[in-house]
Amino acid sequence: MTYQLQPSTEFSVFQFVTRLEDNASIPFDPANTDYQAYLAWLAEGNTPEPAPEPEPAPVLTTEQKLEAAGLTVTELRELLNLN
Repeated sequence: MTYQLQPSTEFSVFQFVTRLEDNASIPFDPANTDYQAYLAWLAEGNTPEPAPEPEPAPVLTTEQKLEAAGLTVTELRELLNLN
């Protein structure tokens, strides 16, 4: 067996590890038998793969940010009376 740690995120309340053989997500729950097997694997001296690095957030231009919000530069100028 091999495992990979998973990064915690601002949206994830639960921590978990992935079993790489079948891509199973194993929560850090003492009642979970897969988690117990993971702990036994650790106790044997094994080390999980590190968590993958998160993708960096894209750098958006002002126009792209406005488009994502459903606005154009022209519409924003009109809203702010900048015409």
